Amino acid sequence: SGDDLTGGYIIKIDKDTGTGGEGWTSTFTPPGRGGAQTIFYQYDYPKATNIVTQQKEYIKQFMSAFENALASNNFKDPNLGYSKYIDVDSFIDYFIANELSKNVDAYRLSTFMHKKKDSDGGKLFMGPIWDFNLGFGNADYCTKGNPEGLVIRFNSICNKDFWLIPFWWDRLLEDPAFRQRLSTRWMELRTDKLKTSKIHSYIDSVTAVLNVESQQRNFQQWPVLGKYVWPNYYVGQTYQQEVDWLKTWVEQRMNWLDLNLPNMITGVEINLKSDFSVNAFPNPFLRDFEIEYTMENPGTVSIELVDVTGRKIQETQTIHGAPGTYSIKIGSTEFSPGLYFYKARLNNVAVLSGKLVKQ
Repeated sequence: SGDDLTGGYIIKIDKDTGTGGEGWTSTFTPPGRGGAQTIFYQYDYPKATNIVTQQKEYIKQFMSAFENALASNNFKDPNLGYSKYIDVDSFIDYFIANELSKNVDAYRLSTFMHKKKDSDGGKLFMGPIWDFNLGFGNADYCTKGNPEGLVIRFNSICNKDFWLIPFWWDRLLEDPAFRQRLSTRWMELRTDKLKTSKIHSYIDSVTAVLNVESQQRNFQQWPVLGKYVWPNYYVGQTYQQEVDWLKTWVEQRMNWLDLNLPNMITGVEINLKSDFSVNAFPNPFLRDFEIEYTMENPGTVSIELVDVTGRKIQETQTIHGAPGTYSIKIGSTEFSPGLYFYKARLNNVAVLSGKLVKQ
């Protein structure tokens, strides 16, 4: 009773083959199956054998209140909406960790949440994060192992799967405030903890430790190098090939997210055309930079520059009466160090976008 009733819970969305198994079904169906699918929340702590009736009712009612707030017309309201119930930053970090790794199980399996007591804020946190064996390009089904694509779109990519993603995430991304915090957090991490060089250095350090003897003993016991083991997307012939592939995959994944997360956040449309190409250099830039474009037909070209929040920095428009290669030089006095994006339109159609880094 009292404060003790309000927190200390861990619940999860998962298959029922591990711990847990008992719980309740959400009244909200996930998008993608026309209401034919359900979301089942399981008690993880206290365990189903230990949790008492009062606790079952409390956590069920809390989750129902959160989902109702998120589904309501007031879902963006800081006092009435979803942020009253959840720690938003933990949801954003969960999103980033699972999209960075392109974890095919994200949001829908091995998904843990914990609720703190009212005396400790009383909110629902995502995590602990768990189960990444099918991340980092190691799944050859549904979202696949290539470094492109968003796992958050799983329901539309693989809508016949039995386990789908709750409606939460699509709804959260409808809120500009949530998208803004996501953009800011991604930029913050990319300039520090998630710098490609830092991740590569970490992989190299672990590789060196394992290479002393552990990986040799592992593959003597389980000789799977060069053999397909479900659901491998890539099969290397040697340990070093696997390491090299992972490092390349991570770099390509980060670059893809740099380019495409802002598209989702700011609504940039990408529609690649073969008769129009754009390049920006030097990149990264310190002072001025140039944007060069080649067009096979005459037309009007506009270049828009935005920051990570989608705020427009500059825009130019030029009419060209003949095909050819053209360039514009842009001064960087309005640019603080950080990440920026350009969007190029040919004849008022958004066709290409790319990233720029100001040092």
